[in-house]
Amino acid sequence: MEIGAVFPHQDMPNDPVFMRDWAQMLESLGYSHILAFDHVLGAVHEHRDPELWGPYTDLHAFHEPMILFAHLAACTSRIELATGVLILPQRQTALVAKQSVELQLLSGGRFRLGVGTGWNHVEYESLNEDYETRGERLTEQVELLRALWSQPLIDFSGKHHRIDRAGLLPLPSDPIPIWFGGYAPVAFRRAAQIGDGFIVGADLKRSVEAIEQLDQHLEQAARNRDEFGIEAIVSHATGKDRWRSDIETLQQAGANKISFRIDFSKREVDPPKSPEQILGMFEAYWEVVSDLAE
Repeated sequence: MEIGAVFPHQDMPNDPVFMRDWAQMLESLGYSHILAFDHVLGAVHEHRDPELWGPYTDLHAFHEPMILFAHLAACTSRIELATGVLILPQRQTALVAKQSVELQLLSGGRFRLGVGTGWNHVEYESLNEDYETRGERLTEQVELLRALWSQPLIDFSGKHHRIDRAGLLPLPSDPIPIWFGGYAPVAFRRAAQIGDGFIVGADLKRSVEAIEQLDQHLEQAARNRDEFGIEAIVSHATGKDRWRSDIETLQQAGANKISFRIDFSKREVDPPKSPEQILGMFEAYWEVVSDLAE
């Protein structure tokens, strides 16, 4: 089992030196990867039609993951950097392709691109992208990303993209993994058909159920299960007595990666008040679970 950490967007001080120290501490302890979420804009939820149902509002902070990872790539030497997930259909595909190659180069091949469709239609509108077609565009975007990464010149005509005899340089030295995330059956099916892995962001019970559904879709797609990765997100809020058992349950279900996140939404505890407290929480978790890491 590979054990990583979710970048604590809501609790991380806006201090690049502390971000460096945090990433370097994770690497020195033995964490395998850093997973960063993505939102460009936050939005007020009240009085929306259609309703905004997601967990984040205009009061939640997010660092831009591609730029954040460029900083962390320069501060570390081993730890993997993964988006979990980048909301791809609200971004320009060719630009994401270029940024991904640059991160792979700067990190020495330590970048993993996790993608999904998102839920915030206000964010889509603000970025001048169509919310209603996000699913079919995501599928085409993955095809286009792989074409751009594998050929110096492409001539691509899709339903949503046109590239006329153009390409990226430099090209990636190795394939960049594309993982998916989400909660709906369509997300599981899409990942099983064209993805390299899936990031499950639900509670323990729903995560196990999601892995079971993924296995069914992988079988239907005639995919080799051993070549498809599954990552689950586990929360500090479940309590120290469950940290090990949650990993063991997820591993038994078929996950080969987990990411530990600070999450105070389900417990009446005070959020971290200092950088030292944040570091201490990730150290404490590692002390309990490190022997489960490969």
